[in-house]
Amino acid sequence: MKKRFENWIYPKIEEAKLTKYNWLVQHKKNLKLGKKTDIGAFCYINAKEGVIIEDDVQIGAGVKIYSIDTIGNKKGKVILKKNCKIGANSIIMPGVTVGENSVVGSLSFINKDIPSNVVAFGIPVKIIRKINEKQI
Repeated sequence: MKKRFENWIYPKIEEAKLTKYNWLVQHKKNLKLGKKTDIGAFCYINAKEGVIIEDDVQIGAGVKIYSIDTIGNKKGKVILKKNCKIGANSIIMPGVTVGENSVVGSLSFINKDIPSNVVAFGIPVKIIRKINEKQI
């Protein structure tokens, strides 16, 4: 596995308080955080309806993850599958799953499911191309 994660320790998460890495979670009891995750500073996670972040996921700084949207009246579990990467300042809306090994570019508005092994980005997010085994 990647050297940067050799000494990974599960972060201390307190309700609606910044972690030592400067990101926060509301409704922390509904967050399932996998091992060797990397969550950037100033991320916000609203896990009211459930958020699952699987192993080896990387989330760039400033990403917002919403399992509930009170303006659009949407709610649903957000799932970030193993080894996916979410670029900085992206927004993930309720009910979305990002597939294994997928890479979502910075500043993307993720309002629909992203399959495994693809590159996607944009507002709204669009699938750009597939990722082959060598690229994973």
